[in-house]
Amino acid sequence: MAYLNRSILSAPSHPERVLQFGTGVLLRGLPDFFIDKANKQGLFDGSIIIVKSTGGATDEFSAQEGLYTVVTRGIHKGEAVDESTVISAVSNVISAQDNWQAVLQAARKPYLQVVISNTTEVGIQYVEESIFQNPPKSYPAKLTAFLYERFKNFGGSKHKGMIVIPTELITDNGLKLRDIVEKIAKYNELGKLFMKWLKYHVRFCNSLVDRIVPGAPDEETRQSLETQFGYQDKLMIVAEPYRLWAIEGDERVKELLSFADIDSGVIIEEDITFYRERKLRILNGSHSLSAPLGYLLGNVTVYENSKHPLMSRFVEEVVLQEIAPTIPPPPGGTLKPGAVEEFAQDVLDRFRNPYIEHFLLSITLQETSKMRARNLPTFKRYLDQTGQLPQRMTLGFAAYLLFMKAVKLEDGQYFGEATVTDESGKSGIVSYPIRDDYAEYFYKLWQQVDVHDEASVRQFVHTLCADTVLWEADLSQWPGFADAVAEYLSSLLTLGVEATLERQMVTV
Repeated sequence: MAYLNRSILSAPSHPERVLQFGTGVLLRGLPDFFIDKANKQGLFDGSIIIVKSTGGATDEFSAQEGLYTVVTRGIHKGEAVDESTVISAVSNVISAQDNWQAVLQAARKPYLQVVISNTTEVGIQYVEESIFQNPPKSYPAKLTAFLYERFKNFGGSKHKGMIVIPTELITDNGLKLRDIVEKIAKYNELGKLFMKWLKYHVRFCNSLVDRIVPGAPDEETRQSLETQFGYQDKLMIVAEPYRLWAIEGDERVKELLSFADIDSGVIIEEDITFYRERKLRILNGSHSLSAPLGYLLGNVTVYENSKHPLMSRFVEEVVLQEIAPTIPPPPGGTLKPGAVEEFAQDVLDRFRNPYIEHFLLSITLQETSKMRARNLPTFKRYLDQTGQLPQRMTLGFAAYLLFMKAVKLEDGQYFGEATVTDESGKSGIVSYPIRDDYAEYFYKLWQQVDVHDEASVRQFVHTLCADTVLWEADLSQWPGFADAVAEYLSSLLTLGVEATLERQMVTV
C-alpha cells in the first residue's frame, strides 16, 4: 500500500500565502483545515509554508508531499459524525533548526499575507536575544527576524505587510505578541523605519481557537482506516466535529482572510470577548464543576460522566439552566439569536463524544485556580440575576472541597481517596493525586474538621469562604452560600456521593 501522495490525490497548486510556525495537531486540524476547505471551494487560493520550530526531521511531510488526513469523529446536533478529509494546503515544511535560511527566503515571497502560530503558551514570552542567530531561539525572535527580512527585501512597502494571528491559548495573544516583537526590534536596533512599518503595516490579531484534536489514532484504528482509504498515512490525525476560530479584525482583515467565509466556525469580529467568555464559562466552567463530583462518583472520563444517568442530567442542567443564562451579551449588545444556547448544546455533544478520552483527573489540575476564574463570576451573576443560589453549581463546589481532602502526603505529593465500584459491582478505595498549588492549604484546614460533626464541617466551610486572599472575594457574604455548601458537604461525607447527587437531582 502506497503512502498518501499527490499522484493519489489530484490537487491544484496554490500561491504560498500563509507562513505557519508549528506542526502541531491543533494547527493542522483547525486553521489548516479551514484554509484547505476554502481552497477546494475557490474562496482563498493559498497554500501554507510550515516552519517546524522544535528541530527534528521533516521526512514524513516530505514523503507525503505535505498531505495528511483529518478524520472527524464525534457527535454533532445529536447525530454521529464519521468523515475524513485529505488536507492538501501545505506546500512545504521547513526545519528552522536545520534550514533557517530557507525560512528567511520565504520572507521574500511576494504573495505571503498571513502568519499563524501555535508554539504553546510558553512560546509567547520575551527573551532578550539577537535575531541574527541561526536560528534565533524564541518564536517571537524568529518572527521578528522574518518580518525584518521581509521589510528589507521589499523596501518597506506597505503592500507587503502581514497579518499575524497567534493561536496560543492566552488572552490578548495578538497584542502580547506585538509588544514582544516591538521590544525585540528595539533591542536589536532595527531602526525607526522598520518600527514604523511594523506599527502600521503588520496587523497582530487576537484569536481564540476551540477544537479537540487528540492527534494520531491508535495503531489498530490507523491500520483499519488506511485499509479503508487505500493508502498509508503517517500524519493522519483525529478531530472532533466542533470547531471555532475567532479572530479580532476589521473589514480589511476580513477581506484578506477570505477563507473565513467558508465555515461558520471561523468568526472575524472587532471584539471576540463574547466568544472567549462563552467558552470559559460554559465549556471550561462546567468541566471544573463536574470533574471532582464525577470522579468521586467513580467515573474516569468526561464520556463516562455523560453516560452516567445522574451525572449526565447534572451536567446538562448545570450547563443549560445555571451557566448559559448568565452569559453577558457581546459589547454593543448585539447577539445572534440562539448563539449561547447553540453553543451550550454543542458543548453537551462534545462531552458525549465516545472517541475523545478526556480524563477527569486531568481536568482537576489546579482546580482551585480554575474554580476561582471560571465559576465564581458565574455564581455571582446567577445570584444577582435571580436572587437565588444555583443549586447544582453549589453541589459541584461542595464536591470540589471534598475532592481537595487529602489523607496523606508522600514525597511532597498530596493524595485523596475515593470509593469506586468496578464493573462487577465490587467497591474499593482508590488513591488519587491532588495536583493543586493550594493542596497544603486544604490539607491543614481539613485536619481540623470532624467529618461526623455538622457544626465542624460548617465552620470549615465558613472559614474557607471568608478567605479573601484565596478567592479575591468574601464568599461568606453571599446570601446562603456558605450554609448551602456546608449542607451539601455534610451530605457527601455521611450519605455518600451518589446518594447526595440523587437527592439533589430529585429536589431541584
